[in-house]
Amino acid sequence: MGNLLSAVFFCHQSCGRNWFDSLRSARLSSPTNLMKTPLTAFVWLVLSCAAAHAQWVNYPEPGTPRTRDGKPNLNAPAPRAPDGRPDLTGVWFHEITTPAEMKRLYGAVIDEAIQVGVPGMEIGTQHKYSRNIFIDWKPEDVPIRPNATELVRRRGAQADPSNVCVEVQGFPRADLLSEPIKIVQAPRLTMILYEVGNLHRQVFTDGRKLPNEFALPAYMGYSVGRWEKDTFVVETAGFNDKTVLDGIGHPHSESLRVVERFHRPDFGHLDYELTFDDPEMYTKPFTVKIPHTLVPDNDIFEMFCNENEKDREHLKRK
Repeated sequence: MGNLLSAVFFCHQSCGRNWFDSLRSARLSSPTNLMKTPLTAFVWLVLSCAAAHAQWVNYPEPGTPRTRDGKPNLNAPAPRAPDGRPDLTGVWFHEITTPAEMKRLYGAVIDEAIQVGVPGMEIGTQHKYSRNIFIDWKPEDVPIRPNATELVRRRGAQADPSNVCVEVQGFPRADLLSEPIKIVQAPRLTMILYEVGNLHRQVFTDGRKLPNEFALPAYMGYSVGRWEKDTFVVETAGFNDKTVLDGIGHPHSESLRVVERFHRPDFGHLDYELTFDDPEMYTKPFTVKIPHTLVPDNDIFEMFCNENEKDREHLKRK
């Protein structure tokens, strides 16, 4: 405990009152998670303090509307780009599904996940669709084809739990986990940056059309965008079939086409709708809605899953 108190003193002297805010901004849900062992607390406190000056956390973003107490006003009017269209630029985080709701939806498996949850990635920081994009459907209504069901079963039987930090999370799951995304809107190109896996997408708005055939299918596909009044519509195709839609493993083929609709009704909120159309795997298109909230005065960070990875040896099949 002496080391822990020393760490607290060190952080307080070096970083002032913002050291705990830095931890909270790093999306660690509760200080109690850090205090499970003195060693864990010591490591996290020192690392967070060291990062407090190096990371743009709680940096007042110019142009952000604020209330009288200085907090970002998420209900202010949406910003506009020079061309008069809504500016979607910002760091965004999907609506979260509470632990209680996750338990209701998924049962005992969530209790197990809570026991081993990593600080900042624990249950209650993900969206419910990250595990099953059809969780809101009745099982008999899910429009999955028999070949897709068999693929889910076969992949599940062959899955190696030690195969961590290998698979690309892909689209849309990279936006449904515990990390935010960042949208950067420019006149002829909009970038969507994912903290998960350092992934990115380019959405071209220069008038080009998607080709009829793709010589090199890609993990995140190829995207073009257009405006329909104040809604940004993105069409994406040219996916490879190496990623899945969710944790259960609902597959997609190279025929997948996705239409996204982004609408920013005010400064701090983003309406986000996705329609998936993959006739090889599903009998009809299906749509999900995933509202996002702005994470003001913040940024995404680099992510390297293999850095100091310790789980692989403990998860090998016996």
